[in-house]
Amino acid sequence: MGFHEFSSPYDWSRIAAYKRTAKAAFGGMIDLSVGSPVDPVPDSVRKALAVAANDPNAYGYPATAGTADLRAAIAEWFSAARNVDLQAIHADVVPTVGSKESVALMASLLHFGEDDVVVQPKVSYPTYEIGTQLAGAQVLKVDDVADVASWRNVPGVKAVWVNSPCNPTGEVYSAERMAGIVAAAREIGAVVLSDECYALMQWRGATNSADDDPLQSTPCALRSDVCAGSAEGVLVLYSLSKQSNMAGYRTAFIAGDESLIASMSAYRKQIGQIIPGPVQAAMAAGLRDLESVKVQHARYRERLGVLVSALRAYGYCTDMPDGALYVWVRAKSGDCWTDMEQLAKIGIIASPGEFYGAPECLRFSATASDEAIASAAERLAR
Repeated sequence: MGFHEFSSPYDWSRIAAYKRTAKAAFGGMIDLSVGSPVDPVPDSVRKALAVAANDPNAYGYPATAGTADLRAAIAEWFSAARNVDLQAIHADVVPTVGSKESVALMASLLHFGEDDVVVQPKVSYPTYEIGTQLAGAQVLKVDDVADVASWRNVPGVKAVWVNSPCNPTGEVYSAERMAGIVAAAREIGAVVLSDECYALMQWRGATNSADDDPLQSTPCALRSDVCAGSAEGVLVLYSLSKQSNMAGYRTAFIAGDESLIASMSAYRKQIGQIIPGPVQAAMAAGLRDLESVKVQHARYRERLGVLVSALRAYGYCTDMPDGALYVWVRAKSGDCWTDMEQLAKIGIIASPGEFYGAPECLRFSATASDEAIASAAERLAR
């Protein structure tokens, strides 16, 4: 059958006109729309990549399941950063070529079809919906996936997307709410798909101090108190793009239910969805370099604080997000595109909330440089 058609308002060409306006503004354009990292890749990662450049795993075909060292590094990271013992809950892992492809292919690799329903938050990352459409399955959008009554009795539900911390809203689910989702999904034989790509970027209780510890991270769906000591029916996605500025390396993984991982790994092997060998070595180094993660965490905490204060000065009602890397605001005009036009006149580009299912909102990314954030703050305060 192949891929099915998809439809989505998530089309960055739609903001081209606003970018032209912003570029003509005094001082030029400051792009706070796309969440693409701008900071250096850690030295540990670059050194590991160079050392592995002529390893057997470079000139030969790399393993789909990941090298033994990478798999060990993933397990170590889960233990150190997420309070999860993969072995104890019978979980397996598979590296992915970035997290977006794993999101987009998830419904297809789980063999969902036209009579199957995938639940997702109404306001969320657009690729959840696109991936479900590509598989030919049905999308069910709900206000809050933790409100299990909104989907538990819907015929055909096969999976539930959870995103905590959330892109774009920054919302963070408690362990209790996540446990409720896992329990309800198991009751109906559905899979919990937990996108935790911003797991170490949490700001609740942040003090703007160098002592803030990102390893006091948000609850993981594979944590024993959430999954009841078993990975059955739970898959967690994670990426090094934000924690280690490795977006261009395309380094991510799926962890969880060993039977589901085994099946997906077999298909991934056949279609060549494999991380290059030297990049696997770099990924292992990034997972183990938690000190660099702390440095990056401090950078983002500072930028978010500056951006929140500036947006308040401009007239937006907002606070520091609980997690993730974005400031999510309600448009002053009530319409994201009208606000986009006004912001473009002072050279600032945000991301329109319509892309995420909320045309009355906008998303501002803190992944720009310190200089860009400072300049944006100055313009917003005028």
